[in-house]
Amino acid sequence: MGEELPRIIIDTPISAPRWALLQREIIATLDTVAHEFVARYTRDDGTLIWRDEWPGMDGSDDPYEAFMYLALFYSIGGDETVYAAARKMWDAITWQWTQYGQIEREFDGYYDWMHHGEANLFHYFFGFTKPDSVVERQRADRFARMYTGEDPLAPNFDRELGIIRAAQSGSRGPRLVVTAEDLGTHRGVLDGYHPPFEDLSTVAFPATSTPWGDDSVFAEIIEKMNLRTTRGDVPLNMNATGQMAHAFMYSGDETLRTWVTDYLERWQKRADENGGILPDNVGLSGEVGEYLDGKWWGGHYGWRWPHGFITIIEPTVNAAVNALLLTGDPAQLALARQQLDANFALGHDEGGVWMVPHKHFDSGWTDYRPASPYHAIHLWARSLADEDRERVERARHGADWSDVRYPTVPLSAKHFNVNTLAWYEYVTGANPGFPERALEANIALIEQQLRRMRSDDGDPAGFGSIHHIEGHTEAPDLQIDGYAIHIWQEFNPVYFESLVQLMWGAPMHISHGGLQHATVRYYDAVAKRSGLPDGVAALVHTIEPDFVELELVNVDLASTRTVVVQAGSFGEHRFGSVSVGGGEPTPVGGKWLEVELGPGAGASIRITMERYVNQPSYETPWSRREDWAPIILPRQLD
Repeated sequence: MGEELPRIIIDTPISAPRWALLQREIIATLDTVAHEFVARYTRDDGTLIWRDEWPGMDGSDDPYEAFMYLALFYSIGGDETVYAAARKMWDAITWQWTQYGQIEREFDGYYDWMHHGEANLFHYFFGFTKPDSVVERQRADRFARMYTGEDPLAPNFDRELGIIRAAQSGSRGPRLVVTAEDLGTHRGVLDGYHPPFEDLSTVAFPATSTPWGDDSVFAEIIEKMNLRTTRGDVPLNMNATGQMAHAFMYSGDETLRTWVTDYLERWQKRADENGGILPDNVGLSGEVGEYLDGKWWGGHYGWRWPHGFITIIEPTVNAAVNALLLTGDPAQLALARQQLDANFALGHDEGGVWMVPHKHFDSGWTDYRPASPYHAIHLWARSLADEDRERVERARHGADWSDVRYPTVPLSAKHFNVNTLAWYEYVTGANPGFPERALEANIALIEQQLRRMRSDDGDPAGFGSIHHIEGHTEAPDLQIDGYAIHIWQEFNPVYFESLVQLMWGAPMHISHGGLQHATVRYYDAVAKRSGLPDGVAALVHTIEPDFVELELVNVDLASTRTVVVQAGSFGEHRFGSVSVGGGEPTPVGGKWLEVELGPGAGASIRITMERYVNQPSYETPWSRREDWAPIILPRQLD
């Protein structure tokens, strides 16, 4: 199994740079505190110390989010006990929320694809760990089939029309009619949003808040949802392409790749027919606006409510990048580019800041906010195209993009992706101090989270009474159900955005279901596992369309370490040649390069690269599809 890989030797000792020592400090710290985090909030069997019942459809995504970084950290270089903890926590969370009633057959019975996307990240991250796992491969395939029309218990997909049949769907099929119980735990959170409909008899429109806690308001909203927004397809469902791509990386099943490209193409056609703007609702007949009097706006998580443009562009970018990954064709980015351009064109200047609309009401475009470069950065990081960099740069409006930030109370630690702009500045040459500042801030965040976790506020015995962490009344009230379910994320110390950015040369994933991409990824050549070997640090500092430059350092002064560098997160790229310290190039000609690092040795290496020329997969140098055991097929009953 495996093959002899192209190999270079770096044996010149260097004084370990501070960034390398900080990286290894973070890894050593997280190896320890990951177990403290698990022990603090779980029983011996892995179940979370929490309530004995939890109603509604909301919530199973949040415990997955709280513990999902255990799996991703292992693929960075966490030890084997971290992998074991991740495996235990996924199984325990799945079991516990099955008992509560949200999960059936290991997948949410029904919810929208913003929340499915969040929950699935834990599941996706296992692809980087031990890809020969029959359990993980079968699970990925089974979840994908819930959206291809092949699972009779989950008829979510209309094969003839090519639509996902509801905004809320899952292992129990499309949720065409929602109930008060479904949404009961989220009422307190939704109070803070404007009304979802403009003709509620109980609430005037527009308004900055909606009293979902009022039973008469709640009943009217449920009634109108079931008439207008529960049936048919929505852009948010494009996040389902992540599940297809994930399953494809295990199996190479061509039908999954075709599903992604066909589904994206249908949304592209709808946008083209709507003047370039993506409509947010498609009825069960395939008609846009079928249940909204012909309006292309007003669907679930669409242009009117609750978040507007954010929940239009996120799944569009995710789907476009998934299609690029699976096909290697940059034209798959067209819909995402089109939406960014159309939204920008609708904007106007206010005092030197370009303001773009985030919502569309019956009266027209509204909720103007400063144009954000965030999603354009995600496109650029994958395409490295000049046109996508221009989309990033046009959003500058005087803010310091080099600033390194980390959330502190009262800011939430949930969805910990906060330094994308500072990373972008670094890899484009404008933020040279980023590595040390990012790593120092990451250490400060871990220390903050440990202090909070170890405090009285962090004691799970008090989760039924704590309202605000450390008394910060500006922070969410954790006795409101919709915020209480986030509580483990607020005490989690296992955060390491800086390691992903610096080691892998990529922004942290889009948190609502985006796959974790990388310019390069690493394996321990001796242990034959994902992640950097003990003592090795890595820094990607230059990314160009045809090459990458990175530094590799062995901070261990006594032992030789051998690392395998992979071209892309999923081996989708191919290395051409490698040169060390500006020396003569050595041919590579594949997706893996083995680097032997002598004790205390380090160097900068430049590797030429052809992008998106390989079929992406979770294969490793020692674990190939042809060697994997087949997945287990279920009994076929008459």
